Amino acid sequence: MRALYFVMKKNILRRVIIIAIVTIACLYIVLGPRRHDAAGNLQWPKGSDFTYAGIKRTLSENIRLGLDLKGGSHLVMQVQTETYLKKLTENLAPAVEAAAKAAGHNVQGVTTNAGGGNYQVVLTAADNSKVNEIRDEVRKKVDLSYWTPSVSGNTVTWTLPLSAQRTLSDQAVDQAYRIVDSRINAVGVAEPTLQRHGGQGSNQILLQMPGIQDPDRIKKLIAGESRLELMKVVGPSNPQPMQTYPTEEAAKASLGGQVPPNRRVLPYSERDEPTAAGQAAATPDPNKPKQWVVVESPAVVDGSELRSADAAQASGGGDANYEIDFTLKPTGAEKFGAWTGANVGAYMAVVLNDKVESAPFIKSQITDRGQITGNFTEQSSKDLALTLRSGALPAPLVYLEERTVGPSLGADSIRAGVTSALGGLLLVVLFMVFYYRGAGLNAVVALLLNMIITVASLVIFDATLTLPGIAGLILTIGMTVDTNVLIFERIREELDTGKTVASAVDQGFARAFVTVIDTHVTTIVSSLFLFVFGTGPIRGFAVTLILGLLANLFSAVYVSRTIFIWILNRKGRRAETLSI
Repeated sequence: MRALYFVMKKNILRRVIIIAIVTIACLYIVLGPRRHDAAGNLQWPKGSDFTYAGIKRTLSENIRLGLDLKGGSHLVMQVQTETYLKKLTENLAPAVEAAAKAAGHNVQGVTTNAGGGNYQVVLTAADNSKVNEIRDEVRKKVDLSYWTPSVSGNTVTWTLPLSAQRTLSDQAVDQAYRIVDSRINAVGVAEPTLQRHGGQGSNQILLQMPGIQDPDRIKKLIAGESRLELMKVVGPSNPQPMQTYPTEEAAKASLGGQVPPNRRVLPYSERDEPTAAGQAAATPDPNKPKQWVVVESPAVVDGSELRSADAAQASGGGDANYEIDFTLKPTGAEKFGAWTGANVGAYMAVVLNDKVESAPFIKSQITDRGQITGNFTEQSSKDLALTLRSGALPAPLVYLEERTVGPSLGADSIRAGVTSALGGLLLVVLFMVFYYRGAGLNAVVALLLNMIITVASLVIFDATLTLPGIAGLILTIGMTVDTNVLIFERIREELDTGKTVASAVDQGFARAFVTVIDTHVTTIVSSLFLFVFGTGPIRGFAVTLILGLLANLFSAVYVSRTIFIWILNRKGRRAETLSI
């Protein structure tokens, strides 16, 4: 008997140690300050961290709050996939023409038909007998895997079928999603929520930014285009001045009135730019008239070959004298080096979003480095460098919905949610103590520990607490009480059959365990479906409920039973009655 008593004491001690470790760890996770110094090293807590203001500050830092609680901006964007498919079609035309001519065929022209769900590239050959041969030669050199060819007379038509349009549109939305994600993370927006929105084919992206009350700058960064192209300016080389035209019509007239596929007419605001040798630039004059230049197409290299882009202050200083220094990937550097080596003296257009930003002449061969100069401030240069690094959006973004939740409204939501949770908790505590007496206190301890573990789990998994999440916490309180009611009623039934207190407690937990597991597993499975198929608020509710139910299996079963074991095996006596 003495040996049995020693074993029980050892078992209780082990249980108490486990519960104490879990409780202390969870309390530290929730309430522990985790400040870092400039070097990123964790600092020791201070006395001020444990004041009311310090604890409030720590909670706000440790627990991520959603848009409805913290306030912020809600944006729904749509990727204009029609523009993407149209541009894809138009860019394919010069590649098809160049491939046909490279194979030695005479081509009368290549035209496009893009719009209204119909995307076609039509090549007209000079010789009807060479049409099939041209089609095969073009297929070898141009990626036409999504296009369906057809031959009629002296023309070859490549058509983009509906299935390919849907596939390419989905790819464009996915690419836009990744670019928006990288831009948001790089700019330092705290705890954003980014996900696909709407039904299949809606091409929409949802972005929620807690704490952002003025989203205009973020919107500009998100939708900012970053199509960088390095192109040769058509005209005489240095030391003669670069060929410019006063109007767009004059530039087109120099091409015979119609712009061929291998040329583009772009606007250029004349500036005193630095040369490729790095000579200092004069202060840009914003009053100089806009002019137009003709450039060769396609570009020598484009933004896909960009390796890095960084803002830097140009020589001469000044608040509006910043530039963007960029480097190219090895493949782009090889092409750029070969081109600049063969075009020393020619003018090179640095084209950004269909506008010529700089037009230096090539003084010597350049390989992997370049600059974009202009009237940039520090902030605008950093923003432009960021958009360049993250890549070009495949298509423009339009905003379908925009909402801003003020911090006061979020504070009201927190106050209402916490008040309802505390009110529900108080009523539950009163009922449990009144109805189950001493055992009710057991349930209260398990319930409080459940709340601590659940909140700590939210912090550990970096989950966002939303207003529906608070509703999930309140429901978890009900599930915890329900578990205790199942166990306590089972113990009462065992006591009514005449069993001893120890046996009734043991059998009560054992026989209620299956029911407890069944209710928890079914609810967790339902919550998993809500998480997988739901959107932001629904997923927040599901996450909180799942974490609360898992914590309840520990608190209501393991902790509650440990308290009963401790009561029944207190030193000096064996309990013969139970307050339940």
